[in-house]
Amino acid sequence: MSPARRLVVSVLACACLAFAAAPPKDQPKDEDAQQMKKFIDAYKILEQNAADPFDIDQAFYQGAIPGMLRRLDPHSIFFDPGQFQQLEQMQQSTEKGFGSIVSVLPGRVVVLQVMAGTPSEKAGMSPGDEILAVNNYRLDRLDGDQIIQLLGQSRQKQAELVVRRPGNAQLIDLTLTPASLKSSSVERVFELQPGIGYIKVASFEAKTATEIHDGIEQLGGRNLKGLVLDLRNNPGGLMAAAIETASFFLKPKQVILSQKGRDVPETVERVPADSNPYAFPLAVIVNGKTASAAEIVSGSLQDHDRATIVGEPSFGKGLVQSVYPLAEQTGLALTTALYYIPSGRSIQKPFSSQRAFDADGFELGATATHPNERTDFKTDSGRPVPGGGGIVPDVQVPPASLNEFTAVLEGSGAFTSFAAEYLRDHKVADGWEVPPQMLDQFQEWLSERRIQPGIREWTANQDFITSRLKAEVYTLALGVAKGDQVGAKTDLQIQKALEAVLQPTVQAQAKPPAE
Repeated sequence: MSPARRLVVSVLACACLAFAAAPPKDQPKDEDAQQMKKFIDAYKILEQNAADPFDIDQAFYQGAIPGMLRRLDPHSIFFDPGQFQQLEQMQQSTEKGFGSIVSVLPGRVVVLQVMAGTPSEKAGMSPGDEILAVNNYRLDRLDGDQIIQLLGQSRQKQAELVVRRPGNAQLIDLTLTPASLKSSSVERVFELQPGIGYIKVASFEAKTATEIHDGIEQLGGRNLKGLVLDLRNNPGGLMAAAIETASFFLKPKQVILSQKGRDVPETVERVPADSNPYAFPLAVIVNGKTASAAEIVSGSLQDHDRATIVGEPSFGKGLVQSVYPLAEQTGLALTTALYYIPSGRSIQKPFSSQRAFDADGFELGATATHPNERTDFKTDSGRPVPGGGGIVPDVQVPPASLNEFTAVLEGSGAFTSFAAEYLRDHKVADGWEVPPQMLDQFQEWLSERRIQPGIREWTANQDFITSRLKAEVYTLALGVAKGDQVGAKTDLQIQKALEAVLQPTVQAQAKPPAE
């Protein structure tokens, strides 16, 4: 019996209990039982009379149950057994992989770093290697999204790779067997300058708050002069981890969030009374992919004037998602309430009032209206802050844009490829700077590949080129974290956050919270 059929049997059994007390003609009084009977009758007719056999797993897991949820909202979803298992693995921060960090471009994958003791290292993979094929699929025929999908699938079983090493014409065949790897949600911890720390958080998982605390202590703890917390592209995750993270910086008993729902009692989450928060200046970077739990952290810090928020408006997802395990190792994520940050704002953006459809032509739920009836939101110090969904930064900074020439350099992977070749003949240690002759070599290397900028174009972009070459050399020679540390010096949003930490005008306006 298939999993979906066993699920149907359990549903039928529950329905029979409701029907047991039904009056004659099999018409149950209970409204839920009446609705269930419609579903059961349709299923029985389909099973007995359909012209062709049908896949019951597909009918239920991809049809009936998702169809029931489509009219609610875009975030209420059903998990089949495989998807539910992946969800549990994500919560444990454990996944299968090869232990390498790669740069993905259309038709190209270049290895940036290989982790010690992982399948990639054991197979002999090295930074700078270019992966040409995976399981007989040539990467030069795939776009970026297709490559990412292929790499994801390859982590599930043994993979055969064809690799080209810089300076070696002979191709190398590697066999990698995936292993369970413990991943960290805190991707980067380093100093931007003496006494000013930087922490990049990719998501909020079970151990994220502990990892952030450890990172702060590694940087100097209470002796820090300031911290930049980077939540760009952070989709959220476990709310408990976000609440604990916000508590590191807020005063005891301050409100972090509240939640309200149709059938959920209103609850308020506060900083523990015995909390001993850090007091150094703080800036938080967000962008359009900062969502959910990450927005709660940044929004609560903004409402209490504790941090300067820098970057671009965040995504706007403030729904309480409750995950319910179901029979046959399936599950259901259902929107049960809305989150509100201390000023009373909901970070949930309203769903579009226009009709929207998914890829299969089914209409998506768009029934929620914006939960805020008022618009006069203020921080603790009385600063007005906008509602309407998402977190609007105190200092709005768009990311740096590329011109036609620099876009070609980035899109072709020229910096990574040249850096890999350069490191064949040069040793690099911490503190290394790009020598002038390296720029000449790079210009000649580009010319051989028919990338020939004019003198004015080359001169105008020379600072950018120097910075990118240095970052890529550091990445391949000393690791991705070192490369990111170099790149941070030319990241406009990080540099504006650094300025905010050094001159915390927003935080200086903060007043003690009312008792």
